[in-house]
Amino acid sequence: MRENFFAPCPRGLEAVLGNELNTLGAQEIRTVDGGVHFAGEWLLSYRINLHSRIASRILWRVASADYRNEQNIYDTAYALPWGDWFDVSRTIRVKVTAIKCPLKSLDFATLKIKDAVCDKFRKLCNERPSVDTREPDIRIHAFLEQSRMTLYVDTSGDALFKRGVRQHTNIAPLRENLAAGILHLAGWQPGTPLLDPMCGSGTFLIEAAQISLNIAPGIGRSFAFEKLKNFDAAAWNSIRAEALAAQKPVSELPIYGSDLYGDALKAAHRNLEEAGIRQTVELKQANVLEISAPADHGVLVANLPYGERMGELSELEALYPKLGDVLKKKFGGWNAYLFTSDLRMPKFIRLSVSRRTPLFNGAIECRLFEYKMVAGSNRS
Repeated sequence: MRENFFAPCPRGLEAVLGNELNTLGAQEIRTVDGGVHFAGEWLLSYRINLHSRIASRILWRVASADYRNEQNIYDTAYALPWGDWFDVSRTIRVKVTAIKCPLKSLDFATLKIKDAVCDKFRKLCNERPSVDTREPDIRIHAFLEQSRMTLYVDTSGDALFKRGVRQHTNIAPLRENLAAGILHLAGWQPGTPLLDPMCGSGTFLIEAAQISLNIAPGIGRSFAFEKLKNFDAAAWNSIRAEALAAQKPVSELPIYGSDLYGDALKAAHRNLEEAGIRQTVELKQANVLEISAPADHGVLVANLPYGERMGELSELEALYPKLGDVLKKKFGGWNAYLFTSDLRMPKFIRLSVSRRTPLFNGAIECRLFEYKMVAGSNRS
């Protein structure tokens, strides 16, 4: 049977996710703001949960109906065969998001959906599932538009950017799926030298190494679909075995990371170690203003520092032109991709921007600025 799914993602990466889902076998792909609708057989959700580097989670659509009030929402949720999908012993959590919703309280709508699920189980078996808002077995998502509601069961569990590898973070870490999307937008390919001169806890480095070695991003974690009644363990074991067999041997790669702060480098070192890929990346402690290119061409990518880390905005204003000088003098032949929430940065770095891509880091509006470094001719 063909099922319908929705994959949310960081805003700005919808087209990238659509292309990825297409390569993974999804059908009827339709991008919208904040994610991608798609269809496919049930086992496709296993494969995409395991392999998607861009999606935040994979939601299975179980209902879509018009509504006018909270009772309509309750009735739609109550009519669903929840007992066919998961056992009453499973803990649940309901989350509601909305656009142009006329209801006065989303909290009340959330309560009505929870009540509908619990009432249905009480009718079926005279028991009700418990609510766990922190680590539920089953997450139920509702999306309310002006007159239309859609209900989903989450097949992922923890968000997919939680790869199960990075345990040690610094200030304002970049989510893994956003880092993977930025690498894609940068056009980086395995084998091309990659440098992150402000690597922090190493998110770009780990994503690049796993892409290079064909390591499925979800290979080290579990998923919510394993807790559903229709879980096909044999099919899942086969999909995992296929992914493991496709991995490449761990070896040194042209991936380089540096950071001014020793604590950040320790975190990156530990994260790479725990991911089993420490030897793939060359790490060193260095000031971004004093580094040199590790190869004659490549991709430089950096999540530029936040004010809390480098000091006040005036200090960042002083950093940007110096960074521009370093790129111009030492990185001819490289393409640089600078990710920042400080939209003043291009004014101060004084280099010619060849492309600017709007992206969101959570709710924070950011830009990915592309600079093609041609030695001696890039100063604007």
